[in-house]
Amino acid sequence: MRRSGCNQESHEGPCVTLPKHLAIIMDGNGRWAKQQRLTRLEGHRAGAQAAQEIVRYCGELHIPFLTLYAFSSENWQRPKDEVSGLMRILENYLKKECDELIAKGVRVGTIGAVHQLPNQIQKALQQVCQKTANGNRLRLTLALSYGARDELARATKAICTKLKDGLLKPEDIDEALLERHLDTSDLPDPDLFIRTSGVKRLSNFLLWQLSYAELHFTPVLWPAFSRADIDIALADFAGRERRFGKTSEQLKT
Repeated sequence: MRRSGCNQESHEGPCVTLPKHLAIIMDGNGRWAKQQRLTRLEGHRAGAQAAQEIVRYCGELHIPFLTLYAFSSENWQRPKDEVSGLMRILENYLKKECDELIAKGVRVGTIGAVHQLPNQIQKALQQVCQKTANGNRLRLTLALSYGARDELARATKAICTKLKDGLLKPEDIDEALLERHLDTSDLPDPDLFIRTSGVKRLSNFLLWQLSYAELHFTPVLWPAFSRADIDIALADFAGRERRFGKTSEQLKT
């Protein structure tokens, strides 16, 4: 099997089939910090550094789409000091890494109820999205104030409004129509989902879009997650047979 855009000179090991879209729940910052006898915010800072490295690596591997669960709709329930700290870390990342993202051909986008974020964060996001709009190597999507159930509810409301206004008929409603009203309407569904820290659940992340994704769970805490751990997940993905309801025999024909 061959890795898309694989370069044996720059990456050791055999080429493998890569996912087109990789989605990650970056879990374990707090537990990592506790193990290191650091504060939770120091764990989140280390997690941001890990995310930066994984974004770089996905670009090098020519994975065209990467979605990171950066802040969930449920995370607003955390202590105010921690939420404020997370927002500062996000703002710092956006400002500090913007030039590198542009240089690496990374186009940044968001999903979620971004309007709920502090104004300065919204402004920083808008600026980064605008400045990286021409990136054509990697589409980086940050899930911020995101919850899949909220996303589905918002999509349903939008469709109902169009029904009420006579822009749609009930018979127009199908899976494709609903997908066009999701936050991810311009993204392909993820092929591979990774969650770190040993937790094995989706936690309200891309519930519709992950219907046929391959799931990979690792005990590694996010700040310690490395390129080698990505390689393990990719090798696991490459070894799976994706049938999408068909039989193995049908795939061979």
